[in-house]
Amino acid sequence: MRGYRTIKYTLFIFCYFFWVVSAVLTAVGIYAKIAKEKDVVDTLTLDPALLLIIVGSVMFLITFLGCFGSLRNATCLLKTFLGILTAVLLLQIAAGVVGYLFTDRVMERTEKLMMKAIVLYREDQDLENAIDFIQKKFQCCGVESYKDWSHNVYFKCSDTNPSLEACGVPFSCCVQLQNQTVLNTMCGYGMQQLEERSARQDVFTIGCLEKIVSWAKNNLLLVAGLTGGLLLLEVCMISLAAVQISRINKVQRQKKESSHRGTAERKDSYWYPPFADFDDE
Repeated sequence: MRGYRTIKYTLFIFCYFFWVVSAVLTAVGIYAKIAKEKDVVDTLTLDPALLLIIVGSVMFLITFLGCFGSLRNATCLLKTFLGILTAVLLLQIAAGVVGYLFTDRVMERTEKLMMKAIVLYREDQDLENAIDFIQKKFQCCGVESYKDWSHNVYFKCSDTNPSLEACGVPFSCCVQLQNQTVLNTMCGYGMQQLEERSARQDVFTIGCLEKIVSWAKNNLLLVAGLTGGLLLLEVCMISLAAVQISRINKVQRQKKESSHRGTAERKDSYWYPPFADFDDE
């Protein structure tokens, strides 16, 4: 009995933790979506707020089934939770295998998505903040180089572009001085007109795709550890759910057998006297 309680409440704690995290993700996504003045992003993959809402909602539903099912010993909910989580785990493994086998195509697709994000920069506040964060974090600019920003209508380098930021790059591409306290948002103006050797003194010239791939290779153990830890946690939750379902079914079978046995005994005592002699004559 004590072992069953350990399994039950361990599964509940795991599900409850992810349930709270998913609720926070959903709330942040909804807040970001409502706070926007307008939504002009036409693709799911490029709208961070909508991604948070979708991922958070799916996690909320799955973990709610696990929480309620484990706490109330509901086998139907636990079986649904087990099936969905198993499907998610298999999809993650399949995505990893496909990504490994078709690395070039995945990189090509990633490059197209990142380029589209640059084109939509300034059209969506969440997307703009995400791009600025990536460029500051990885000290990069653009997808392949800082001149990729010419694909954006505000930074396009042409004589007919009336924008004040024409031939420039966002301030997140700028190299921050060590003792700089005031942010200069105009530091990237006109940088696309300079050669890379001259521009690199003021802005990052290496593309973010190369920087991110380089970071992933240098931190391969960390990335593998986090990925493996998440998959292992999912496997543990699947195993706990399967064991709890098995224990519940076992108890239910035992109750049915006891009930049938008790019914049979009552029938025997009703039809036969207590000291009946069953020896053959």
